[in-house]
Amino acid sequence: MRRTRRGSLTVDREILRLAVPAFLALVAEPLFLLADAAIVGHLGTPSLAGLGIAAAVLQSAVGLCVFLAYGTTASVARRIGAGDPRGALVQGVDGIWLAVVIGSLTTALGVPLSGWLVGLFDPAPATGQAAATYLRLAFFGVVPLLVMLAGTGVLRGLQDTRTPLAVAVAGNLLNVALNLALVYGLGLGIAGSALGSDLAQLGAAAALVAVVVRGARRAGASIRPDLAGVRGAARAAVALVVRTLTLRASLLVMTSSAAALGTTAVATHQLAATVWTFLAFALDALAIAAQAITGRSLGAGDLLTARTATRRMVAWGLVAGVSTGVALAVAAPALGALFTPDPAVRDLLTPVLLTAAVFQPVAGVVFVLDGVLIGAGDGRYLAWAGIAVLAVFAPLAWLALHLERSGRTTSDVPGLVWLWVVFGFAFMGSRAVVLLHRAHGSRWMVTGA
Repeated sequence: MRRTRRGSLTVDREILRLAVPAFLALVAEPLFLLADAAIVGHLGTPSLAGLGIAAAVLQSAVGLCVFLAYGTTASVARRIGAGDPRGALVQGVDGIWLAVVIGSLTTALGVPLSGWLVGLFDPAPATGQAAATYLRLAFFGVVPLLVMLAGTGVLRGLQDTRTPLAVAVAGNLLNVALNLALVYGLGLGIAGSALGSDLAQLGAAAALVAVVVRGARRAGASIRPDLAGVRGAARAAVALVVRTLTLRASLLVMTSSAAALGTTAVATHQLAATVWTFLAFALDALAIAAQAITGRSLGAGDLLTARTATRRMVAWGLVAGVSTGVALAVAAPALGALFTPDPAVRDLLTPVLLTAAVFQPVAGVVFVLDGVLIGAGDGRYLAWAGIAVLAVFAPLAWLALHLERSGRTTSDVPGLVWLWVVFGFAFMGSRAVVLLHRAHGSRWMVTGA
């Protein structure tokens, strides 16, 4: 009994050692993005709106490449667990070169297509011009952005989440300073904001690469591009790309359904989604710890530690979900006033946030198990599970929308609240079912490098 308790405490300390710096790094990013928005916002509404459009395009392109962090974390951690630090660094370097290849292709396509991409949003002329200017320059920062993802994944796989935190904070502080200097000091306007971000991302990417290169040389690993290794990393990434696409498609269904309910509903949904995403950072930090610990344990062939760590991380996820849920429920009535003076949006936001609060414990478990299976390299199952969840959620979301718009609902509950209820039960609930089913078995527990 004492040995079991001591083992659980050791796992708990390991989870906290990895998760706390990861959480701080995750939270730093949106806080500094708010600073960017504030700087550009003082240039006028068209510039701010243009930044919003450009950011949506850029985040969609970069978001699909999150596998560069997740997949690299899992593969590097597995090699570390297997006692092969040289192999771990080789795989990490392959991931960075893959980021360079994907980033270069994205830049080559994105720069000439910037105007067309912005035009898809049908913006006003001044807004469209600002968005195209920002986006065209911002595409030059995609390679550093993706290298940052891959470099962060390498270090997390090496069980180091502190270095990515230090680089994230330093890079974002540099970003704010450069934005102020270029936007206002040199009078470059929104173009200065894009250039400042590009330079800050380049600096952060260089810092992460320097750490990885130093580790590779110490381990005797080559830093030259290996075509076979890069192709292998790309093939392994396909399943995680499918998983990410299904998640983004589900969120797109939510946004489009909210938009169909009217201006008040979509504005409220945007605020609720922003709050929900911010709370997700706390849960995602546990998922990052799960990726690193699971990969290392399975690489070492230690099934007992992998199973024990999974149970402990699920418990942590549940506690974190309950905590964020309670905090959200308490804060819900007051949050509306922080975001908008519109009384209709405020009144609708409170029940939506209370609905989201109810499902936070489920989200805590889902995020952790997602991280466990990514760490185990179980991407194919996650891809099929994502497709299944989307197939369940999308029709139910559209059904809820149809019933609301046709006036067939008899309750006084607003349509957006029903939409979030469906999101909780059909999306988060379905994800919990498929992930718990997989974690309960042992097919994901493949050992070795």
